[in-house]
Amino acid sequence: MARIVVAGAGATGASVAYHLALLGARDVVLCDTGEVAGGSTGRAMGGVRQQFSTAAEVRLAQASIRFFAELGEPLFRQVGYLFVATTEAGLDALEERRELQAALGVPVERVDPSEVPGLAVEDVLGAVTCRQDGIADPGGVCQEVARRAVERGVELREGKDALELDRGVLVIACGPWSREVGERVGVELPIRPLCRQLVDTEPVGGGVPESLPMVIEAETGFHFRATPGGGLRLAMGEIESRWGFETEVDEALVEDWLDRLARRYPPAAGVDVQRAWAGLYDMTPDAHPILGKVADGVYAACGFSGHGFMQSPAVGRALAEEILLGESELDLSSFRLDRFAGETVFPETLVL
Repeated sequence: MARIVVAGAGATGASVAYHLALLGARDVVLCDTGEVAGGSTGRAMGGVRQQFSTAAEVRLAQASIRFFAELGEPLFRQVGYLFVATTEAGLDALEERRELQAALGVPVERVDPSEVPGLAVEDVLGAVTCRQDGIADPGGVCQEVARRAVERGVELREGKDALELDRGVLVIACGPWSREVGERVGVELPIRPLCRQLVDTEPVGGGVPESLPMVIEAETGFHFRATPGGGLRLAMGEIESRWGFETEVDEALVEDWLDRLARRYPPAAGVDVQRAWAGLYDMTPDAHPILGKVADGVYAACGFSGHGFMQSPAVGRALAEEILLGESELDLSSFRLDRFAGETVFPETLVL
């Protein structure tokens, strides 16, 4: 086969290149105008979950979780995801999703949230968890996958425009920059960049239990997880979406999230901020990715709407199979570009 150039050395691009090499491709270039994990991957929350609201997204996550589990610590810790609901409507939504996920084989269960040390649950009506889920080091995982790819013969080109290279096949895996890359090869990808902010706190006095799961408030979307240094990482969707490539930190959000943290996790009350930053989601109209062939010799793996890192193992394998074998074991029919020619019928609602 002619040379395959993967544009974008984030989690998805690295995974595609790695799986191409695993399947026997001999002329693969992993290329980025920056460096490995230098874009959205390096700014990600690091959550890995199977608890989505649509079957198509659940299956991508299921096919990825095994890879993360095999990586193990320190790159991935299987501490689980805990969703808590404080209203009847929120509880009903949790239960509806739990039934879907359980029917697909995800081991999600109802739990007593008071079992989590330090968590304030006086207002919580119910909670569900999946203990297979957990938290990862996005940059570290991406670097490890890229290293494995290079070890198997993939050529890594950092600081290089992929479209300047000779190629027989192009894979667009550039996250929020994928639309612009697509335009340069005559492909229209309906992707918009969305600014999403994160905050890391200083170490919490008394420490944070190693078993602390990713905690998510079902109604507000506010969520937090432990960081290796004994602090917490906070995130939440914003009331007014910030579309575009600007990644400025909104200090008002920082203060609001610290207040929310103190109410939900009192041991962290008064903790200082270590750093705050923002990254970009590559959003599609239905919050599902665009996967597969989009033109002759051009494939897409983008538009993940915040879920690219956690789904990258499955996506990398599936794209590599399609490119080399003509089809994938994983059904990607829900993620084709041509779905946008008609009415969007399966929007993912659980975007954190």
